[in-house]
Amino acid sequence: MPCLLIFGLGYTASRIADAVRARGWDVHATGAAGDLSFDDTGTVRLAIAQATHILSSVPPVVDGDPVLRAYGDALSASHAQWIGYLSSSGVYGDTGGAWVDETAPLRGRRESRNQADRDWQALSPQSRIFRLPGIYGPGRSAFERIAEGKAHRIDLPGQVFSRVHVDDIVSGVLASFDGPPGVYNLADDLPSSQNAVIEAACALLGMEPPPLQPLEAAALSREAAAFYAENRRVSNMKAKRLLSWRPAYPDFATGLRALSAIANPARASAPPPAAIAVQR
Repeated sequence: MPCLLIFGLGYTASRIADAVRARGWDVHATGAAGDLSFDDTGTVRLAIAQATHILSSVPPVVDGDPVLRAYGDALSASHAQWIGYLSSSGVYGDTGGAWVDETAPLRGRRESRNQADRDWQALSPQSRIFRLPGIYGPGRSAFERIAEGKAHRIDLPGQVFSRVHVDDIVSGVLASFDGPPGVYNLADDLPSSQNAVIEAACALLGMEPPPLQPLEAAALSREAAAFYAENRRVSNMKAKRLLSWRPAYPDFATGLRALSAIANPARASAPPPAAIAVQR
């Protein structure tokens, strides 16, 4: 029986776990929702030795990748047929709105994240690195930000970013089980501004969008402000070509309507508001 070991059973990894369990796989994981303690060295090393597939969704810290620091020797010596790492498209840094693919240099502002990406690539010939843009899905979308009063429209003409629905990450990871090792961007087809996403979500809720304001007036956290300092479009063509993967939610309008329908099934058959027409 295939066995997946997951380091860090968080928002995305838990959905990957559910998907492989549905296939009859055995799954073990570290993290608060997992069945293994990360610090139980003997048990984790045994799990590494027994796993056919290994995935890490643990982000790096300032002094390196916690998983590689603790278990890098066991991972590099494992007989797993597949090793995956959930990285970030933030490793590309700011491109001024230009498209980037997997051949682009790593110039992200966080060197620890860039180095973790490189280290997982070098770990094993079986490594698959998934560079992910902004992740959204049930319970984690513009709708929640609006409800919490954290939605903003920032006056930054030309600022765009890519995003990906969590279900499309799951399908991309599963597709890679039978695909070649390497680095893959998993992103939607239509990068767009954060303002467009917030406006679309408000239209579906029947609300007025928040006012447009300068970045300095929004009183954003350092992390949120750093998001607006980068501007890029992430290409997904390699994953489409080599994994035969296609996003079920190719643009933000499709994804938001699906999330809206979960909360209110009556909306599923309603025509989309004009405000969420996708501009290509």
